[in-house]
Amino acid sequence: MNTIKFISRMASIALVAILSACTHIEDNPDGRTSDKDLFVTNRKTYAYMNHCYSWILNYGMNYNYTMLAGCTDEAKDAWEMHNGLTRHWNEGQLSPFSNPLEGISGNPENYSYYYEGIRACNIFLENIGTASVYSEDIRKSFRAQVLTLRAFYYLQLVKRYGGIPLILNTSYDYSKVKRNTFGECARQILADCKEAIDIPTVEEWGWRSLDKENYRHVMTKAICAAIRSEVALYAASPLFNDGTISWSEAADITKEALDNCKANGYELYQIAPSPTAGHSPYDVYFYSRTDLPVVNDKETIMEVGQMHMWCYAGLPTTAGQTDAGACPTQELIDAYEVVDAGMTTAQPLLNLETPYADADHLTPNINTAATALYNPADPYANRDPRLKASIYYNGSKLHLERNTLLSTKPGGNCELNTNNARYTCTGYYTRKFAHYKSGRSGNLDGYFKVFRLAELYLNYAEAANEAASTTTAPNEAVDAVNTVRARVGMPAIPYGLSKDEFRLRLRNERRVELAFEEHRFFDVRRWKILDKTDKTVTGMRANTDGTYTRFVVDNGRKAYTDKYLLYPIPGDEAIRLQNAAGRSCQNPGW
Repeated sequence: MNTIKFISRMASIALVAILSACTHIEDNPDGRTSDKDLFVTNRKTYAYMNHCYSWILNYGMNYNYTMLAGCTDEAKDAWEMHNGLTRHWNEGQLSPFSNPLEGISGNPENYSYYYEGIRACNIFLENIGTASVYSEDIRKSFRAQVLTLRAFYYLQLVKRYGGIPLILNTSYDYSKVKRNTFGECARQILADCKEAIDIPTVEEWGWRSLDKENYRHVMTKAICAAIRSEVALYAASPLFNDGTISWSEAADITKEALDNCKANGYELYQIAPSPTAGHSPYDVYFYSRTDLPVVNDKETIMEVGQMHMWCYAGLPTTAGQTDAGACPTQELIDAYEVVDAGMTTAQPLLNLETPYADADHLTPNINTAATALYNPADPYANRDPRLKASIYYNGSKLHLERNTLLSTKPGGNCELNTNNARYTCTGYYTRKFAHYKSGRSGNLDGYFKVFRLAELYLNYAEAANEAASTTTAPNEAVDAVNTVRARVGMPAIPYGLSKDEFRLRLRNERRVELAFEEHRFFDVRRWKILDKTDKTVTGMRANTDGTYTRFVVDNGRKAYTDKYLLYPIPGDEAIRLQNAAGRSCQNPGW
């Protein structure tokens, strides 16, 4: 069971009611409950440890039932025509006092929200040493879980804001609050996870818990490894690299994380589906929930809430669908490589250094080596299998058990229509996470993967390439990427590419493999290429005469300048930091 259980805010309220009903807590004269009183029985200790899980969000469709992809070059959200939140983001309506992605249904203001979770973790960690528990192994287990939770919450903060104050105890002097560097935050995250991993005889790497009271999902050592892998990669990346963590150290950390997970039973999902169930293991993996006995899915490291693709990012042919949601862009489709009929040769479709000859992306720079494999009149033939697994395009099968095909042509069953949010505005619909049988009668869509093994392979490949002392990409980095590609039968990237050439291939691989999983938003920022990716998005019009025409969907986006590389520190907090430090502590440009 590699998934993660979290308690919602309502469940947290219920927890307080349960504690009040089942156990007596002495109140202080002023009405407060002392922290130590929350740990006087095993039940209370367990309940507060559970409470520390409360700040894990659903992610995935957590942005008022849309996806973060609409704030990247992966997608244009159909709901923008009705003033959807991605419209506000793409129009540049971000400020220290207002963030379009926060303060809405399901997605709170990140800065204060995660610090609430961190404070709960700090209270727990300060008391667990003397708390009442059934055994010392359970004490160690609880401590390891909460250390991991604190690291996870800090990771969510630094990805968005960069370096932030490190508050590691409840006696912190807020009058002297200071902003730590990204490197210092990364070191703390690494340390919390390392301590959790090194605690002996507690949480397994996978799916079992020493907490015998309740067979449930927990923060495992594999999640620690995934957090370490991601934060090390980010810390070494151009946006965050302050000299604290080098590419060489990042390569060591990401390799250790990958090796530890593999040694403890994690592997890429490889079970081939029947022809009527899915196109490939990659396809089925995303619309399936992790199986509880962990017989089939040994790839998922951390999984959260169920997606609602059929309703909020679905096809207009589905009864009950309300909008098409994140409609994939032509830029994303162009990222899927072309292959020969025998799947022995693969080439990037476009020149990865300069993919388009014009600012509107209407003139693609087709890679010379791909010209014999790509047919503009049949643009979805001979492509990376992950294309048809992730995206519905003109000619896709609506249902693998039937012969009905999806048509985005004028008058088609899923026609392109920029005036109706139920229809695609780009010529494409998102298929990833969507179960073909989902609908009003029942949601069978997949669950969002926060961490999975494929990411760890790609994290290591990137760090190993950047750390190499030669001008040629190291074979072990190439091997890591090829392991991921092999799952869908993609031909291997050859050895001998330069580091620069491999960097482009690796970045494209992340874009394809991790599409719609909230990596693209952060990747283009940490690589500092936001100004090259997020200005313009296009679509593809399927014409009634059988031809295809590229068209501009949005070339007026504004959230691509350097100040959008990071969220601004919330205004009131920035003022407090400035008052304490005597200088501005706001992120650049805000």
